[in-house]
Amino acid sequence: MALKNKKENFSEWYTEVVQKAELADYSSVSGCLIYRPYSYSIWEMIVAETDKRFKKIGIKNAYFPLFIPEKLLMKEAKHFAGFTPEVAWVTHAGNSKLDERLAIRPTSETIMYESYAKWIRSWRDLPLRINQWNNVVRWEFKHPTPFLRGREFLWNEGHTVFATEKEALAEKEQILGIYKEIVEDYLAIPALIARKTESEKFAGAVFTFAIEFFMPDGKFIQGPDFHFDGQNFAKAFGIEFLDSKGKKQFGWQNTWAITTRAIGALAAIHGDSKGLVLPPEIAPIQIVVIPIYDDSTKKKVLVRAEKLKKSLETSFRVYLDDRDIYTPGWKFNEWEIKGVPLRVEIGPKDIKVGKAMLVRRDTGQRSAAKFSALGKAAEKILAEIQKLLFRKAQAFVNEHRHDAKNYAALKDALKNGFAKTSWCGSAGCEEKARSDLGAKIYILDEKAKGKCVVCGKAAKHIVYVAKPY
Repeated sequence: MALKNKKENFSEWYTEVVQKAELADYSSVSGCLIYRPYSYSIWEMIVAETDKRFKKIGIKNAYFPLFIPEKLLMKEAKHFAGFTPEVAWVTHAGNSKLDERLAIRPTSETIMYESYAKWIRSWRDLPLRINQWNNVVRWEFKHPTPFLRGREFLWNEGHTVFATEKEALAEKEQILGIYKEIVEDYLAIPALIARKTESEKFAGAVFTFAIEFFMPDGKFIQGPDFHFDGQNFAKAFGIEFLDSKGKKQFGWQNTWAITTRAIGALAAIHGDSKGLVLPPEIAPIQIVVIPIYDDSTKKKVLVRAEKLKKSLETSFRVYLDDRDIYTPGWKFNEWEIKGVPLRVEIGPKDIKVGKAMLVRRDTGQRSAAKFSALGKAAEKILAEIQKLLFRKAQAFVNEHRHDAKNYAALKDALKNGFAKTSWCGSAGCEEKARSDLGAKIYILDEKAKGKCVVCGKAAKHIVYVAKPY
């Protein structure tokens, strides 16, 4: 089951590996993906680890309706304008036309804040920190790509309200810290955190920060994000309260999300010519045990393989592949495509010497371990794989990040990577980078220095400039 060459044709390789690894399949609705059990298991782990951290800092889960009346979307004009081209509408129930169009949730600010305005009356009701795990529909017309760009996807959306601006701003480090931990410690992907420009920020927000992923084809794709909404939505929806002095105030709000796009980035960044390469922390199956036998040794080998599985599954996610209809070689290939971090092989000769063979998915390195020490050996190898995958991904970022002190250097940098440079902050220079180079600007939290890479005037920001998805 040879795959396309990842370096020569990343796009074809990516769509092929997503299907052959059984992450996803296409549905009869264009742009709407079927999440197969393998990818959904990854998503469940992302949800579980993220949600655990949310709850630890006092965030509670809830669920709000999928359908949003048009009048609610119209309450926040800037927000609505930002999503108008992507909104899918319900206009009929059976053969009856609805009195008012219902939007299928593109995001939930409007439907949630109608309730927030009723629930919040006093400063004692704050902070209100609610999150929901759900699906959203954005009917965009760009070319759909599994996980990376689609019309329906899964995510969390956190919506919080605070009594003061200071409290709301303090949440940024908490939330981005959680997302960074998930991205780096579980997905083994370097988190490039930057602020969006005014033209790229979330509709209705004061500012947006996002974790960007640097992809193998040299482009940035947005990962988890955080939006400080100030009092924009509070004023539009009447989210106000009496402070401790009896004075009426508007709430200060944030919104934030991580999506199933992370699964696509995971596959794209770590995968190779054989298929997926999954970091052990997020792999649905960390160890696959493959027995090797003939008719005369089958029973003995399967008994020992089952014992090995039981000894390992107390600490690891383990699968014993004892299917008779496939050869060991076929199984090796299948689990390589699926990116299982560690393969344990056991046959009659291994039983005689009391050892099993361990094969790493990332490097292909083989090593033997005694049955009695198999757990410790596996633990060490899986920890090494997790660290190595992150180091490789970080090295790839570093190799393709270039300093650019002038426009010519910027052009060169974008041929095989992205640039770290300076920007004056003007919309004109941003538009030139977009129209001439097909690039976007991402603002870093670093002190400005030098001259703008586009116009040569004094810089206001240190930025990344990269081609986006």
